[in-house]
Amino acid sequence: MLDRNVLKWFRAIGAIAFAIGFIGSGTTLAAQATGSGPGPEVCTACHADRVKGYEASVHGAKGNLSGPANAGQCSTCHGDGAEHVKAGGGKGVGGIKNPGGKLMSADDKSNTCLNCHKRDSKRSHWDGSTHQLRGTACTSCHTVHSRDKVRDKRTQYEVCFTCHKDKRVEINRPSRHAILEGKVGCSDCHNPHGSVGPKLMKRDSVVETCYQCHMEKRGPFVHSHEPVNEDCTTCHNPHGTVTEDMLKLRPPFLCHQCHTPHGGNVLVLRGQPGVVPSATAGKSGINYTQGRGCRNCHSQIHGTNNPASGTPLGDPTPQIFFR
Repeated sequence: MLDRNVLKWFRAIGAIAFAIGFIGSGTTLAAQATGSGPGPEVCTACHADRVKGYEASVHGAKGNLSGPANAGQCSTCHGDGAEHVKAGGGKGVGGIKNPGGKLMSADDKSNTCLNCHKRDSKRSHWDGSTHQLRGTACTSCHTVHSRDKVRDKRTQYEVCFTCHKDKRVEINRPSRHAILEGKVGCSDCHNPHGSVGPKLMKRDSVVETCYQCHMEKRGPFVHSHEPVNEDCTTCHNPHGTVTEDMLKLRPPFLCHQCHTPHGGNVLVLRGQPGVVPSATAGKSGINYTQGRGCRNCHSQIHGTNNPASGTPLGDPTPQIFFR
């Protein structure tokens, strides 16, 4: 039997040999790609500003081993530019590709980017996503040769509002997330590259997405409020409202969309019979909505551990969602 130390040496040598072979093959591939077309030193003669922006970006960083700087440079996205250079340049001359131009289709533009950027789960659902089906290309939002606004929370919303103009109005309302201040970005909740959740949510559902920040609303609680488990947007508009806490309506009107109001004098349509209070109806016939605000009493509206549950314990006035 071989000594354990000998086995360790064999394993170490094998690992080093594998690493050297892998790096060597990568270098060869990069060299082949680089040799397939002229590099920045040639392109800068006509596109100096573009080359300068490229070299200052993550794409032009030599330390980015999987980026264009180590595998073809300009030709990685624009194709072999040899014929383009020979012809003296010009838009589309010599078969040159311009993903930021108007001559390529949206899918061709995106496929150019996805050759490298489809290796992680964040972009694996691009095909069939809302943006892809509606003809949006990567270059519709991203800029490659200059500062990319969409990657900065302080300016990201400006790019999104180019199409989503109704959200621009909502985000300027009094009750909203701190998007204009750059503390919250559209991509904190949405994955614009596609997702399995509704409305391009980052998680599988609206509530799971909201729980990323509002973890205290998750529970579990003894008494759960159904909208909290189903969809937060039943009561809230996360893009902004004129009501506090981003509620769609002011209580009690919001609550009355689902719940029967308290008290014996319930407003009804003219000509309709009134509501007769009952001691066993589970609601008080004498207590009106205090201050016209349900949350004055039902303060724990997202869920509570208050044991008073009403009918099962014989209490006609249950203290559900009380503190």
